Amino acid sequence: MPRKGLWHRRGAESRPLGRTTARPPRGGRRGAQPKVVALGGGMGLSASLTALRRITGDLTAVVTVADDGGSSGRLRDELGVLPPGDLRKALAALCGDDEWGRTWSEVVQHRFTSEGALHDHAVGNLLIVALWEQLGDHVRALDLVGKLLGAHGRVLPMSAVPLELEALVRGHDPRHPGELSRVRGQVAVALTPGEVQRVVLVPGDPPAVPEAVEAVLDADWVVLGPGSWFSSVIPHLLVPELLDALVATRARRVLSLNLAPQPGETDGFSPQRHVEVLVQHAPKLAFDVVLADQAAVPDQESLRRAAERLGAGVELAPVAARGDRSVPGGSPRHDPELLAAAYDRIFRMHGRIGPWR
Repeated sequence: MPRKGLWHRRGAESRPLGRTTARPPRGGRRGAQPKVVALGGGMGLSASLTALRRITGDLTAVVTVADDGGSSGRLRDELGVLPPGDLRKALAALCGDDEWGRTWSEVVQHRFTSEGALHDHAVGNLLIVALWEQLGDHVRALDLVGKLLGAHGRVLPMSAVPLELEALVRGHDPRHPGELSRVRGQVAVALTPGEVQRVVLVPGDPPAVPEAVEAVLDADWVVLGPGSWFSSVIPHLLVPELLDALVATRARRVLSLNLAPQPGETDGFSPQRHVEVLVQHAPKLAFDVVLADQAAVPDQESLRRAAERLGAGVELAPVAARGDRSVPGGSPRHDPELLAAAYDRIFRMHGRIGPWR
């Protein structure tokens, strides 16, 4: 049953947001917190989780499982397991800022350097896979790793089966720029020289993890993105049970846009183009807010019109780390405090379905 006010939202004003210290939600019981579910994968989801754990202690990450590269791809090929890498990154992002949290975050992210089979494997990947084999339960194993790390939240895979990403790409072969080709595999899609038109998952009707569906249905807020748009964000909308939950939930929904296009996967995409391709993949899914960095939106009116197709208003906020190009390739990164301030402002200003539980 749609929640009251779903189709009668605030206007699409754009307001600058600054740093803030989280306070108890206006009107809520003292000490109460919103239940937040964040969906995505890779560094984008890690950025969102690092920010969100600063403003709520009731946080669940739902993570894509289509990675086929690096340590994750090798473990997937050798052992037939889910790729653990994005799950590991999410757990590391949920570690606290105290000595325990910083130490364990560094340990699970540590990669071996050798001339042998262990080269480039991440410690956290091996730990997660070992617990999967010992317990035979993906969710229980991840909960145990989270407990060991003192994670400020829960990490769940979006599906319990390894998935492959397949994309329809225009101009994948530079000799035939107008030709459409099928490109298979997350790494291949992320690095394609052509323009991705659409993505699907293989198998095409994967089962969702029940705990992930339950978390979305029980949430106060759902945050999708930022992250690799076609390989980390949109795949969540291709799991039928998960999409149904995202459509049916009474939670408010935030779409968090990237700071810049990703070379290869979304090269040349404007902020509004990111919104448009999401609508193409999930036309029935509505959002309340589209969040973007104010310096990354040269055409605010076009983004506002694209957001209206989602039923959403636009919030512009300074969420990028200033003067920092430390990510490989020179890509901008999110500032955790600024992103936390933006989420905190959105959660307060756009209402809620009832008192925080």
